[in-house]
Amino acid sequence: MSSKKMGTSERCERIGAPVAEEMGLEVWDVRYEKEGGTWFLRYLIDKEGGVNIDDCERFSRAVEKKLDEEDPIDGSYCLEVSSPGVERELVKPRHFERYLGSAVTVRYIRAKDGVREFSGVLKSYSAEDGAAVVETEDGAGRRVEKGEAAYIRLVDDFEY
Repeated sequence: MSSKKMGTSERCERIGAPVAEEMGLEVWDVRYEKEGGTWFLRYLIDKEGGVNIDDCERFSRAVEKKLDEEDPIDGSYCLEVSSPGVERELVKPRHFERYLGSAVTVRYIRAKDGVREFSGVLKSYSAEDGAAVVETEDGAGRRVEKGEAAYIRLVDDFEY
């Protein structure tokens, strides 16, 4: 895919992924978002056992140099690096495949069949059409189309 057809987040992920890999990290997601009048480039990184502040700082310094070299973004922005969190949002096909059988919460953009949000177990995912099937407590399988969900997140089942 040419860089002109590739979106900003995708270009920045392409730049950051090898940097993360060298550090034993994974780029979970990259988001280029405007809040108020400020643009933010957000890298969400992960590794086995979770990331800490030192991982975020090391990755930030290293990826900043690569971003300065390749200059994929016109204009100014704030670079942020963090963990995707315990209740991470599943966005990419590899996320869904990795967490099959896990508890998730689904929030629809608009209520569907009178339901706005529900929880269950992620049973399947089709990368072809971006649809997931989530089994609810009553054993019903709800098919969630890619464009219907505001988010699909892992459920934090840790007892505090």
